Parts: sequence; structure tokens; C-alpha cells
Amino acid sequence: MRNRTLGFVALGAAASLFLSACGGSATGGGPADADTEFDQGSDSIVNPSEQSGGTLRYAIDGDFDSTDPANTYYAFNWNFSRYYARTLMAFNPEPGENATDLVTDMAAEMPEPNDDFTQWTVKIQEGLKYEDGSEITSEDIKYGIARANFNGGIFSEGPQYFAAHLDQDGDYNVYDHDDPLEGFDAIETPDEHTLVFNLKDSFSEFPNVLTQPQTAPVPVDADRGELYQQTVVSSGPYKFDGEYEPGVKLHLDRNEHWDPETDPIREALPDRIEVEIGVSQDEVDERLASGELDVDLRGSGVGPATKTRLLSDESARPFVDNPYSGALRYVNIHTPVIEDVACRQAIMYAADRDSMWRAWGGDDGGDIATNLLPPLIPGADPESDLYPSQDNKGDLDAAQAKLEECGEEDGFSTTIAVRAESERDVLTAESLQESLGRVGIDVSIEQFPQADFFGQYAGSQDYVRDNGIGLSVSGWGPDWPTGYGFASKITHGDAIMETGNFNTSELDDPEVNGMWDEALLTEDPDERAEMYADIDTLVLENAAIMPVVFDKSTFYRPADLTNVYYHPAYMMYDFMALGVDRDE
Repeated sequence: MRNRTLGFVALGAAASLFLSACGGSATGGGPADADTEFDQGSDSIVNPSEQSGGTLRYAIDGDFDSTDPANTYYAFNWNFSRYYARTLMAFNPEPGENATDLVTDMAAEMPEPNDDFTQWTVKIQEGLKYEDGSEITSEDIKYGIARANFNGGIFSEGPQYFAAHLDQDGDYNVYDHDDPLEGFDAIETPDEHTLVFNLKDSFSEFPNVLTQPQTAPVPVDADRGELYQQTVVSSGPYKFDGEYEPGVKLHLDRNEHWDPETDPIREALPDRIEVEIGVSQDEVDERLASGELDVDLRGSGVGPATKTRLLSDESARPFVDNPYSGALRYVNIHTPVIEDVACRQAIMYAADRDSMWRAWGGDDGGDIATNLLPPLIPGADPESDLYPSQDNKGDLDAAQAKLEECGEEDGFSTTIAVRAESERDVLTAESLQESLGRVGIDVSIEQFPQADFFGQYAGSQDYVRDNGIGLSVSGWGPDWPTGYGFASKITHGDAIMETGNFNTSELDDPEVNGMWDEALLTEDPDERAEMYADIDTLVLENAAIMPVVFDKSTFYRPADLTNVYYHPAYMMYDFMALGVDRDE
């Protein structure tokens, strides 16, 4: 790993950095004026500017799961990959209540369904180009989707909506054919600017899937399988400058063949994008304050110690946003390891939710969650609480009764997996460890790297079973803002994968699965919302997921970062809008 420009800074020194930065001298920007308020970026644009140029500097404590649009599921990566990977559809690039409206990106117009929502037709814009000046065609988009979903298992990180819903043989593998699209008929390309998606069943929410990175075009001749992530061929305003170096860096320069007239999503103000990888969260926070960085790529907010300082420092508060992220922070209870539902319910009853909430940050970290669906998702019922207790401290008598029911009256031992880079994940695990110990459930904590957490550890069936991983701490936000877009991939049995598994509890309940499938056939959104509420209850009855917090994030934005606003679809700042206002 290359040398960093700033090492560890003691807490007292870090506090002085924030005071200096908020006065403007450290960042090069001006001081906050009287109209700048705390949390302004949650629902409005801060520092609006059309100024282009300069270098936008990111850093992250972990790494990308993959820079290949086919193989990513982290929210920050979906946000960031738009610099070089355009998608068919997108979310409205503005703050506020209309931000999750669907708009076109590469598509020329909104997708058109047939009468029963089993076929969707999408027209793409003419004249779209790659970084080498060659034209993007509908077949390139078809190939991008095919390789992401029908690849013989070489990509394990991305979502599998297309694999689940396209009317295509699941054993198809693009890499088994000289002509990789020979026999891939679920997507038709009647001409160079039209795609026709043929689905197995009705799917009234299908246009939302077209916002995902897997719809980015990929030239067949450029595909190098797993190695494609080293240098992705750009369809967006920026291209790779050299190869992506995992654990070290990714740099992007302008793509001269990108046409802003075709792109309603990306401002593309900076001349260059630089990402430092593997920088500790404390260091990222400190360097944001000192003006050495512009954006925390991970996008989940500053670390706990920094958050406490920021929220108590009046001079810093104008540079701080504290929005609800739309995400749920939760604990998976792995059903293949803790097989008896009564034992899982004992964990649910014994958990001290108040302590876990405080570990996540208390009021500034979010609200205690007792149900699955976040409050803004249709069908959510925040009043639902299947495992109530006095002051959310846990019901130890009920937990003990459940342990006796599952034949473990003296308790049992298990392991909880956490992402090493997330201090709040670790603190949450430690809180749960302590509260479960009150009823004899002995929990050991194992930390794993963020980049491989789902691919090799908590999301690997073999690893989970071989190492007795009974619990894992997760966070999840909606792929789009409905019950299906939020929870299907973490609770439907069809979403279970050998590796890269995000249904990490491995819940495979026939009633839950059937209700998800029925929802896809239901046109009325109000009827779907009622079904989503019922699914929420069933998942909690199975004790497969323990909701912890409906998340709020605390973001710090340097004074010279422009066009800053929180976008709920990405659960962080809209990276595509950002620029810098400083002399380089």
C-alpha cells in the first residue's frame, strides 16, 4: 500500500482540525454564512455552482467489491460507477421528495410494457459512444446484462434480478459459446437502438431494475471476465487512468467522447477523479476536515468519535448533514447454523435493542427498528413489534422460555461476523454479545474485510457452515423504494447463493417466497403494499432478521465542495453532481 499523506491524528488535534476547516482557512473555501444551517444538504443543494475543473478527491476505508458494473452490490459503488458506466434508467438527480422518481439515462424514453407486464421494450438514444469513439448499441447492453447474470458463477457480488426474471435457461453461460449471445433469447435486439425484455412472469416494477449498473454496455471484444474490472470500457464522462489497483487506488480522467447533450444525469464538473483505497475511517474524517480530501467514498457517514465532535461543535454544524438514510441496520440470524426457530426467537427476545441503538449512535444514529421495512416504504408498520420488552431492554423470561423450547435451556455458543472497517458494526456486535450473555448465549465476534464480507465470509454458504457463523451484522437499503425493491433479495429463498449471498440468513420459507412471487403479479401498488406488510411479519416470526436501527448518517462536507445534496436512492451524496471550488 502506498504511503499516505497524513497519519493518525490524536483526538484533540482532530478537533482543532475541524475548527480550522470550519473557519475556511484549511479548506480554501469561505466560512459558513448566516444562512447556512445544520442538515441543509438533506433536502437542498449546498454550494450550487457551475464551475468546472479541478480534481475531486475520494478516499475509503475498505475497497470496492468490484469496479465491474456486472459484479457490485455496495451502494457507494452503484453511485460511483456512474462516472464511467451509464445505465438504461436512473433516479431523478435532485434532492427531496421527487428524488426517487424514475428518469431516463441511456434510454430515449420510458420503458413500454405489454398488457400483462411480461415484456418490456426500451429504446436507447442514438449517437452514444464509448471512450474510443465507437457507438454504443443495444446488443452491447444485452451483452452487459447477459455476462452479469449468466456467467457460470464467476461473478458473485451483484444482484440477480435479471437472472431471476428473464425468460432464459438458468444454465446458460456466455463464456461457453464462440458467439456469447448465441441462444440468449430473453432479450431481443431488433435493431441497434431497441431492446425487448421477455420475462417469465408479470413484473410491474421491472423498470426499476433498469437503473442498476448491470445495464451498462460492454463491448464483447473488450470483456476479459474477472479481469475486466481492471480497466472498464467507459460509457460515461470519465474513463480509467491506468488500471484499478485493488487496495491502493482508482483514478479517472475525462472521456472526450462523452456527449453531455445525451446525459441528463451527470454534471461531470471535475477534470479528474482520484480515489485512495484502504484509508482508515478516522484518517478519512480528519483529512476531510483539513481539506486534503473532498468525499468519503463509503458514503455511510463519519465515524462515531468524529460524529460526536461534529454534533457538539456549533462552528462545525453548518458543514454537517444528518439525514435518514432509508437503510435498515440489522443482524442476520443464520438459519442453517441456528436451525431451531425457537432458539432464534430466544435471540430476538434477549437482545437489548436500546443498547444496540446507543452503540449505533443513539438519536443521531437513527431510530430503534422493531420491524423490517423502513418507514417510507409502502407497507411499513413501525408500530409492529413481535418481540416487545420494557424500554427495549430485552425480555429475558421470554428468551429463557424459548431456549427451553428448543432444548438449550443452558444456552449455546455461536459466532457473529462483522465488517472490520465499520466501527459501528463492531460496537453493535459487542452490545448484542453482552445482552445475549445474560441468558447463556455465548457469542464470539469475528471481523472480516468489507470487500470480501459477502463473497467469502458471511455470504459464503461453505464458510458459514464450516465456521459456525450463526449471526452477522448487515445494513441494507432499497434497490428501489418498494417492499420488493427493499427486502426481496434478503428474504426470498430464490436469492440464496453459494457465495455473494445477501439473503445471508438463508431464509427459505415457502409462505414468504410465495407472497413475493404473488406480489410480482399484482398490478395495484396498494395491494402490493399490504402483501409487503404481511411478509414483514412472516420474516420476523421466522426470527431470520433482527432489525436494529432505521439509520441516520452524519456527513461532513468541506467548504469548497460544490453542488452537495443527499440522494435517498443512493443513501449518500449524489456523486454525479459534485464539483470543487478551489485553486488547484
